[in-house]
Amino acid sequence: MEKENTLRPFEGHKIRTVWDEARETWYFAVVDVVAALTDSPNPQTYWRVLKKRLKDEGNQTVTNCNGLKMPAADGKMRLTDCADTEQLLRIIQSIPSPKAEPFKLWLAMVGRERLDETIDPELTIDRALETYLRKGYSREWINQRLQAVQVRKELTDEWQDRGLREGAEYAILTDEITRAWAGLGTRQYKNFKGLKKENLRDNMSTLELVLNMLAEATTTEISRAREPETFDESRQIAQEGGSVAGEARRNIEQRSGRPVLTPKNALDFTKVLGAIIESGDKGKE
Repeated sequence: MEKENTLRPFEGHKIRTVWDEARETWYFAVVDVVAALTDSPNPQTYWRVLKKRLKDEGNQTVTNCNGLKMPAADGKMRLTDCADTEQLLRIIQSIPSPKAEPFKLWLAMVGRERLDETIDPELTIDRALETYLRKGYSREWINQRLQAVQVRKELTDEWQDRGLREGAEYAILTDEITRAWAGLGTRQYKNFKGLKKENLRDNMSTLELVLNMLAEATTTEISRAREPETFDESRQIAQEGGSVAGEARRNIEQRSGRPVLTPKNALDFTKVLGAIIESGDKGKE
């Protein structure tokens, strides 16, 4: 399991993080987050007490925390309690600190939004549109991105109808499609764009999105026509569907003299945390 250790600045504190390549997941040193949110003179003791209390309450979050080796103050690699994003946000809910309050308010807001969206699913589309606009995407790109969601949904519905398993099998087929049209596997494509957890499609140019949609829509059409009965048959169809877009990509590159694939950056989780804290501080002014 390949891992990458980094430090993330947050409110004047250094948060140790580990990127798990296989799981495509960030893990955060819980004691560092506790130190940043509580200003405790002894965050290790604070975390031990909080951890015991949560366990006594039957909370499974702390039980599922990963013990990962991270660089300690003395420079040695030592086992440290780490949490992924979901686990970390749950732990933050149990920290009685003014600095933790913006996170709790944000979580409550997100929970309310999700409940509203179950009643009126159209709100999900509206929220996605607003989010992309705030990130600075053009309306033209957003229209393509929302269309890509529909194309992807039609493909996964087709896979479901063929009895394929969501998760590992979907991921393998998606990788086959991506490799066939882009010349890179999904993970390689993300690495090319300098991405970790970020959504690959959110970092595609309009042309990349269009070609990806062509690959997925073609795969859906071929699958509907052939009605594959096995995973291997669906895998072959995924390769064929992707190759149609691959031919289009090579034709475009030949005529334009420029590569279609372009690198692009995305926001990481610590920047999102910083934005939440900043919005919370502004709300107090």
